[in-house]
Amino acid sequence: MPNYANDPSRKSWLDVPHNSDFPIQNIPFGVFITKDDVITIGTRIGNYAIDMGALQQLGYFEGIELTDDMFMQDSLNDFISDGKKTWRLVRNRLSDIFLDSNPKLRDNASHKEVVIFDINEVEMLLPVQIGDYTDFYSSKEHATNVGKMFRDPENALLPNWLHIPVGYHGRSSTIVPSGIPVHRPYGQTLPNGETQPVFGPSRLVDFELETAFITTDANLMGEPVSVKDAEEYIFGMVLFNDWSARDIQKWEYVPLGPFLAKNFASSISPWIVTLDALEEFRCDSPEQNPTPLPYLQQTGKHAFDINLEVSIQPENSEETVVSRSNFKYMYWTMSQQLAHHTINGCRVNSGDMMGSGTISGPTEDSFGSMLELTWGGQKPLKMKDGTERKFINDNDTVIIRGYCQNDQVRIGFGEVSSKLLPAYELKF
Repeated sequence: MPNYANDPSRKSWLDVPHNSDFPIQNIPFGVFITKDDVITIGTRIGNYAIDMGALQQLGYFEGIELTDDMFMQDSLNDFISDGKKTWRLVRNRLSDIFLDSNPKLRDNASHKEVVIFDINEVEMLLPVQIGDYTDFYSSKEHATNVGKMFRDPENALLPNWLHIPVGYHGRSSTIVPSGIPVHRPYGQTLPNGETQPVFGPSRLVDFELETAFITTDANLMGEPVSVKDAEEYIFGMVLFNDWSARDIQKWEYVPLGPFLAKNFASSISPWIVTLDALEEFRCDSPEQNPTPLPYLQQTGKHAFDINLEVSIQPENSEETVVSRSNFKYMYWTMSQQLAHHTINGCRVNSGDMMGSGTISGPTEDSFGSMLELTWGGQKPLKMKDGTERKFINDNDTVIIRGYCQNDQVRIGFGEVSSKLLPAYELKF
């Protein structure tokens, strides 16, 4: 089936600002509340949110097999379950509806009144009901940096790292959309030089620059997904800030890995950008040495050239860019991650989310966490207001942005922005 929504020559009759993340070639999917307090599934072109529930009621998806209420729900899970053929049909149809030469909606004022909203008039919600969430650890640079800091610098990578996409099961209940603040977490930590832990708010709260992919129903229990078919079950991607409490993590992670240090909050961008929209930005992955076992071997381009940027904005001050990186640096690809996740028969469902793991590049300004950027606090970063940061302060806002761009089109994710609030006041 043709993917003509990607045609770079297409123009929309909606105004799209120069360098917008959301031209007509993008057509991401999300969920929002309209100014009339209606929850709907929608898409975005330029600075306009488009109510796909209203479009469906008005007959604009006629000819595509959809349940009557497909886009009048509070999550994308059912739509994602319909599979890649339906995703592409709907995306192509939206591209046609908003094509500059198509008068059907363009010249119908009453329809436009109920379909199109200024982006500032809507409230974005979590786009999917996330049943299960897995976080990987797939950046060689990040894993090496962490290994140098906490283990033997000569043997920074653990023996399994070059053979499997290492991951752990996270907590989906505290994944929130951009704009929702998070609180500094409590936990146990072991101060330097001490033998007994103490309890209190984390002093070393960090961001992690990640992306995440959203799956459709991929398999039956016991049935692996092959690496060559894995992308058929990936709906799209979001930006992901996997908040971390480094001092809590250091004390708790042996022997079973992250727990309270990770599950207090994770933030995602609200628009899911489909793999179809990213097709033109495929690129080669880093060379894998040693060669992975056969079930993880793949040929072709399965990485994506996504520019990533992290800023910290102190309260009542200007933001400072602290990292510029790229998703293409990831050692293990999304398809390898999904193949490994299911090789034991683990079932993957519609709306499940897989985090990439912290994305760090080869240079110091491309590291994906404060842990690395400040090298454990030894090299504080200076903000534009003159203050310094070793980790994230209360009332700082962390902003992650991402986009792909070539000489014809820019496809972006918008941003995931979240403020770190002080810890709750405990009352024992």
